[in-house]
Amino acid sequence: MSITSINPATDQPIRSYEAHDAATTRKIIVATDRAFRSWRRTSFAERTTLMRAAAAVLRQRADSLAHLMTAEMGKPIKASYAEVEKCAWVCEYYADNATTMLAPEPVETSASKSFASFQPIGIVLAVMPWNFPFWQVFRFAAPALMAGNVGLLKHASNVPGCALAIEQVFVEAGFPADVFRTLLISGRDVKAVIRHRHVRAVTITGSTAAGQSVAATAGKALKKSVLELGGSDPYLILADADLPAAATACVTSRLINSGQSCIAAKRFIVVERVRAEFERLVVEAMRGFKMGDPLDETNTIGPQARTDLRDELHGQVEQCIADGARCLLGGKVPPGPGAYYPPTVLTDVKKGVLSYRDELFGPVASIIPVKNEREAIKVANDSVFGLGAAVFTRDLVRGEEIATTELDVGCCVVNDFVKSDPRLPFGGVKTSGYGRELSHYGIKEFVNIKAVSIK
Repeated sequence: MSITSINPATDQPIRSYEAHDAATTRKIIVATDRAFRSWRRTSFAERTTLMRAAAAVLRQRADSLAHLMTAEMGKPIKASYAEVEKCAWVCEYYADNATTMLAPEPVETSASKSFASFQPIGIVLAVMPWNFPFWQVFRFAAPALMAGNVGLLKHASNVPGCALAIEQVFVEAGFPADVFRTLLISGRDVKAVIRHRHVRAVTITGSTAAGQSVAATAGKALKKSVLELGGSDPYLILADADLPAAATACVTSRLINSGQSCIAAKRFIVVERVRAEFERLVVEAMRGFKMGDPLDETNTIGPQARTDLRDELHGQVEQCIADGARCLLGGKVPPGPGAYYPPTVLTDVKKGVLSYRDELFGPVASIIPVKNEREAIKVANDSVFGLGAAVFTRDLVRGEEIATTELDVGCCVVNDFVKSDPRLPFGGVKTSGYGRELSHYGIKEFVNIKAVSIK
């Protein structure tokens, strides 16, 4: 079986890769487990040197890696360069901080000495999506490897070149053989990998359905899992918001990665008193984004990652309109090759409209009018998702209170848009998943928190 990557800007094939069969997959798992036996005993100083080298390799190869990302999934080239740099940042962050994060924590007991120790557990399998093909992987790999674990990557089938390039980054940085390996396998082969006796844990970023499948398999095998799944992030625009700033932040978030981000703003919940002006500003801002060839740095919107995903998105937009929403901008598939879809604004999105409840994974903004702040909070929480949210208000005290205590999500900001940051924990609640990535919380997800006492 082969895996072929397709350029979504042209619909043309890029390259085919031979997939790993079951026997090859098992050999890679065994080799990775063997590598763990020695890697787990390396010092933090040695791991730090290698992780810094990985950051250097990323920067040295930024041109080729950025162009590979853009070719395989259509990301605008400037965003691809930014993604490479963010990966270098997370490598350096954990190189700087892992030693402190995983230092033994002394505890006073009746013993002469007691402490909590943080020990690596072994192979961590990562099942990763195509939308941020490097960042999603490095935000798992940097803390996992710095903790003394080893990694296996099952990447999305439309970015096999990125998957192999990431493995090569660690090779070029000098990491020992088999500490990080890529598996070129299909989604249906993931369950067997999770069940393999050498695999100790799994992390997935993907759809809710994919997360449920992975979690069920891991749970049955009694293996730790971390799930970062879908989101339909609400952005609350209150009556006292700075509307131009709010519209700019909302549109910037909605159109990140051509709208293909789990933490993009998706539901704009706006108080009726300022609705008309907010709609005008959003439409104006969305019009300012230029769609076209992702290799052209003047374009800020590239194609969707695959034509079938673009067609599914368009079907959802048409369903929203049939459900009663009004389209203020976009909503039409452009002619010509490529998986392009224009920035689109829907309004009058009320309960019963598809985008009120479901995630639209593309450059589509859904405006939900509400009477007041209380209703805005109620509508924001009226969702199966709970990844990120934002509140726009000039009352910073009230904004902080809403963000901290009122919104049922894992990440919340005031007067800005949600973004992942190595220094802060990242993850969701409800069907957006469980567990945390990044910060010291993320590195401790895949360690054995061992109690040690000496009498």
